[in-house]
Amino acid sequence: MNLLLDSHVLLWWLAEGPQLSRAYRAQIADAHGVYVSAASAWEISIKKSVGKLDAPDNLAEVIQTNRFNELPVTVGHAVAAGRLPRHHGDPFDRLLVAQALVESLTLMTHDSRLGSYGAALIVV
Repeated sequence: MNLLLDSHVLLWWLAEGPQLSRAYRAQIADAHGVYVSAASAWEISIKKSVGKLDAPDNLAEVIQTNRFNELPVTVGHAVAAGRLPRHHGDPFDRLLVAQALVESLTLMTHDSRLGSYGAALIVV
């Protein structure tokens, strides 16, 4: 299985936080491929800069060190996100859903509302 990590899941993995159980950590460790969207890096950077969360200063390096794959945002992803029904208002989450659908990835997230889009989902 190929996973796309939501921003929170990525941060919980990096912090080894208790929000991510051993079973979910094992799923990430055992996945065929683990992807991190450029949209997540953007969201994390924005929220870090305004003091809403703590994240590594060297996020790109940390993603590479963990052997996660960077997933760029393409025009196709953006168009797919724009075409999604308005079940969810967060543009970052909508883009992650679109990427999961377009790239046939399983989105690992904490937001169960994203299930209404029909993408493969693991809710932690």
